[in-house]
Amino acid sequence: MREPLPHVTPFLRLGGREWYLPDALRAFNHRNYRLYWFGQLISLTGTWMQSTAQQWLVYRLTGSPLALGTVMFMNSLPAMLLSLFAGVVVDRVDKRRFLIGLQLGMLTLALALAALTAAGQVQYGHVLALTTLLGLVNTFDMPARQAFTIEMVGKDDLMNAIALNSSMFNGARLVGPAVAGLLVAQVGEAAAFFFNGLSFLAVIAGLALMRLPPFTPRPGRLRPLADLKEGLGYITRHRSVLALVLVAAVPSLFGFPATTLLPVMARDVLGLGADGYGLLVSFIGLGALVGALSLTALGNYRPKGRLLTAAMFVFAGGLAGAALSRVVPLSLAALAFTGWGMIHHLATTNTLLQLNVPDELRGRVMSAYLWAVVGMAPAGSLLFGTLAEWWGAPNTLLAGAITCALSAAAAFVAFPQLRRLT
Repeated sequence: MREPLPHVTPFLRLGGREWYLPDALRAFNHRNYRLYWFGQLISLTGTWMQSTAQQWLVYRLTGSPLALGTVMFMNSLPAMLLSLFAGVVVDRVDKRRFLIGLQLGMLTLALALAALTAAGQVQYGHVLALTTLLGLVNTFDMPARQAFTIEMVGKDDLMNAIALNSSMFNGARLVGPAVAGLLVAQVGEAAAFFFNGLSFLAVIAGLALMRLPPFTPRPGRLRPLADLKEGLGYITRHRSVLALVLVAAVPSLFGFPATTLLPVMARDVLGLGADGYGLLVSFIGLGALVGALSLTALGNYRPKGRLLTAAMFVFAGGLAGAALSRVVPLSLAALAFTGWGMIHHLATTNTLLQLNVPDELRGRVMSAYLWAVVGMAPAGSLLFGTLAEWWGAPNTLLAGAITCALSAAAAFVAFPQLRRLT
């Protein structure tokens, strides 16, 4: 492990003076975090471009909502099976070197899909295989990035860094799908996949330029089952931590996979093409970006626990609006509300967990959280795809919205400690 030792530097030196950023941006005063943030911004823009283009490609090849759900299922299946063990690994390795290796793996997979698509040889089976491998790499990448954040900024600036991470993620979510939609309409899906492959170089460069203290391996040999048991035992003994993990799991199963059906809503309900579909996805990103920026403005908001319930009601309302809408402007507005609610829910849960677990267990606890968020997605995506075949996409989205609203109300009643978390 590595003792958190943030490298704080002025954001700007000018005329013999040092300039530090205001509180809303204070995590940027850490040089390592600046390198990480800007590299990730470029990479995540590419990731959203590939995700958008890939969903459109699958629907073009198959015309099946179930096929869309199956692709998302296969992408998230490794997380469902392995994310808890990924946390055991993350707690033992030099996270910077580990992350560099993972970026190289994702770069290779993106360029392979680009080459197949550009050559006109891509088939549905190719997409399934490559997206499964990408999901495997992501299973280790996500907990490593989550646990690495505190090594860059320390505990005092952690909440601000998580809010800025959310801003970066959703800024990319705003730009990436819109650009992908235009590229797909004008050039083809391969261009989006190629850009994504190259975008990982920005993260690799940022990680390579960081100044970090030497890595000290954790004493003792790797004991996967014992280490996993230790992490899960901590979660079950602390009811507030258990509640946060469970609250993260429900919308990940019944709400967030709704985006799987956006190609169907775009083409079959709203009569849009690839560029219109990209716009729908971008408005989720717009709402999430506004939500992330509002989190930075809130600062150390208390009580944070109540924000979780409010955010899920906003998400459910937006999803219901998108399900019922038959006009593009209303659909865009509704999807923006889903993005706002989603990011408030995820960022607040993430912050509360990281602030309430010991350093030596952070990787394992965050892996359990990511299992709840990402590991539930395979079942959710497959469920949404299957129900859409039977009921249609609008009715499926509406059912998901109702389920999320009811679960938010149930959590508020069943876990009073959530309301007290600060």
